[in-house]
Amino acid sequence: MTAPYDNNHFAEFALLGSSVQNAPVATTAVSAKDILPAASENSSSPDTGLISDLGLILVVAAVTTVLFKRLRQPVVLGYILAGFLVGPHFGYFPTVVDETNIDFWAELGIIFLLFSLGLTFSFKKLANTGGSAVTTALVIVIGMMATGFCAGRIMGFTSVSSLFLGGMLSMSSTTIIMKAFDDLNMRHRKFTSQVLAVLIVEDLFAVVLLVVLSSIAVNNSVSGSELLWSICKLLFFLIFWFLVGVYAIPSFLSRQRKYLTDELLLVFSIGLCFMMVIFSEYSGFSSALGAFVMGSILAGTSAAERISKVVSPVKDLFGAIFFVSVGMMVDPHIIADYTSPILILSLVVIAGMIVFGTFGMLLTGQSLRIAIESGFSLTQIGEFSFIIATLGTSLGVLDAELYPIIVSVSVITTFFTPYFIKFSDPFSKWIERHIPTRLLELLNRYNSSISRNESEVAMLWKKVLGRSLWRIMLYSVLLTAIILISKQVLFPLLTDSMGNTWGKTIATTVTLIIMSPFLLALCYPGTKRWEREKLQSSVRSNAPFIAMRSVRIMIAFGFLLFFLITSYSHTLALTVSIALFLFIAIYFSKSVRKHMRHIESVFIDNLNERELRRSGKNNNLVSDMHLAYINIGSNCPFVGERIADTGFGKKFGINIVSIQRGETNIPIPTGKMRIFPDDTLGIIGTDEQIQQLITVVEQSAESKMPQGQEIDMDFTSITVSEHSPMAGKSIADLRLRENYTAMIVAIEKKDNTFEKPTAGSVIEIGDNVWLVGDKKKLKMLI
Repeated sequence: MTAPYDNNHFAEFALLGSSVQNAPVATTAVSAKDILPAASENSSSPDTGLISDLGLILVVAAVTTVLFKRLRQPVVLGYILAGFLVGPHFGYFPTVVDETNIDFWAELGIIFLLFSLGLTFSFKKLANTGGSAVTTALVIVIGMMATGFCAGRIMGFTSVSSLFLGGMLSMSSTTIIMKAFDDLNMRHRKFTSQVLAVLIVEDLFAVVLLVVLSSIAVNNSVSGSELLWSICKLLFFLIFWFLVGVYAIPSFLSRQRKYLTDELLLVFSIGLCFMMVIFSEYSGFSSALGAFVMGSILAGTSAAERISKVVSPVKDLFGAIFFVSVGMMVDPHIIADYTSPILILSLVVIAGMIVFGTFGMLLTGQSLRIAIESGFSLTQIGEFSFIIATLGTSLGVLDAELYPIIVSVSVITTFFTPYFIKFSDPFSKWIERHIPTRLLELLNRYNSSISRNESEVAMLWKKVLGRSLWRIMLYSVLLTAIILISKQVLFPLLTDSMGNTWGKTIATTVTLIIMSPFLLALCYPGTKRWEREKLQSSVRSNAPFIAMRSVRIMIAFGFLLFFLITSYSHTLALTVSIALFLFIAIYFSKSVRKHMRHIESVFIDNLNERELRRSGKNNNLVSDMHLAYINIGSNCPFVGERIADTGFGKKFGINIVSIQRGETNIPIPTGKMRIFPDDTLGIIGTDEQIQQLITVVEQSAESKMPQGQEIDMDFTSITVSEHSPMAGKSIADLRLRENYTAMIVAIEKKDNTFEKPTAGSVIEIGDNVWLVGDKKKLKMLI
């Protein structure tokens, strides 16, 4: 028999502050009560049970969404209407009775919505948006939160409710805006990319806002120290799991690629999502935060598109239940009583988003037209507003009437979104015609000053300093995590089993061994040799470099000293710290530094895996040539042609080195082979050549990754020794295609010049030969 759900079930699964240990436990069996209607103990109305309730809301949701599709309106509005129809406030339709069950499924909907949102986010995208999107989003969020808070206080809501109201009004809906762009065929317009960048940053701000609002709600006040502590905890959580996830998960997926069917990938990715939800709730954060973090980690992998595809039906199902549960909260009596606040807040959203969105875009140097079009596109609130409202309701800090009010505001602003987007272009042209000439010239001069390029040396300094700060922060988080885990787990475990003296000694030794590579990595700069040489030539002394290294060394020494002070006396800790620091620095410097370079290289490759897989960029490749993979669409002009007839080499300077066709891998194909739809081509070329080919060949913006047998191709260099089978032979005599499943791309001579290989080229001892081919067979040429 299924364990009954009490009225506090959803509160126990609140977005923030929930503890995993407090989560209710239910059996997996489905009882007859959950399938067949039964008499309710407390009411004369039938208790439809879980299955009947789900069947009712899904059928009604399907009908209403079809209706809204025919009316060319967002399906989210259809789900909300379905929720209202089956909810307790509409008496002319069969009603969901056991709302606690629906609340539980709605919580799962929030998790999958945030997980899917994370899959479209990725930290790489955030880095690529630059400071302009961050500045614009910051202006919008701060401006709308302040406006919403003031509006709430004027309307008589409490301070905490007004703060939540500000958060709800500050988040535009990514789903609704992108859907409107598609319906209006505007995705190709320049301003849409700017809007998308702002929405990416807004999503991150929204996740942070959930944590901040939760902290404020729990304390029922705004405490500066508590708020700062919550933000620091959040940053630590995000960075730690970001580092661990990016280092471990892409490497695992790459190794297991050929075993991961769609079914296994779905189970694996949802399992990772739920595990991160558990860690997030155990750390005192929300389930939504954990789901978003795991999604953003997986978004950087080459399997991101496949994961998004297999998870999409699950997300759609539970997301629909969440939006239906939102509609069930709509009370027409409250809406009738609060018509004026609803209309006022709708005007606040529309006017505020236009003003702050336009101002934010102008502040970052965008043209007046782009700024106005972007501002008009952001004039609605959506899914994150509902999530924030659900959070406030579950924590018991939101005024009861605020939830249906915010849903009504969302419905109104969503309905008018397409009209505002269409109106933005003629309005921007009208503004440009009637704006004072002097003001327009002032804006143009400001745009020119913002877009003016900095000197190369200044940009390099900024890049090096930024990278140094990131390294310090990332390694500091790792060292802090090591110390915390050691103090909380390792020390108690060993002292209990081995006694205080031996346990403490062994725990200290193990912790120091684990810390040592990260301490040394923190001390060393992350700059390349050519960067140091260029920067040194731009300054009169080495003082800046000495200062930067001194800061890094002091921070590393501080971590070592802090760990030992918390374990032993101050004097002993200081003495041992100095001795250990010198010993590690002298005797293990080279080997540890080499090992840490490898770890950093793996991390960077994993972080950029999705982009590297598509564009083929790799810093370890010769000159500007890269190995990349592109997918052949059904409308590709080369479909059906022989490789020799495509002219890839003459037109684009591209060499085809492999073809993945279903489960079949064809390395180093001959010119007689033909290209078919859904082939994945492995190609060699420069950034420009590959990008030029991608625009012609690919059917969609994102290339599909092979799902069958993994293409185990490698692009590497081999220095020819006297014992090499290539020494003294021509390329024609080597028969590389037949014997080694490989081809030579370039020959680097002893004088560092590159020779374009031909059939008659002779390989000499000392040549550095760059080849692409089967990874295992290439080792035979060494």
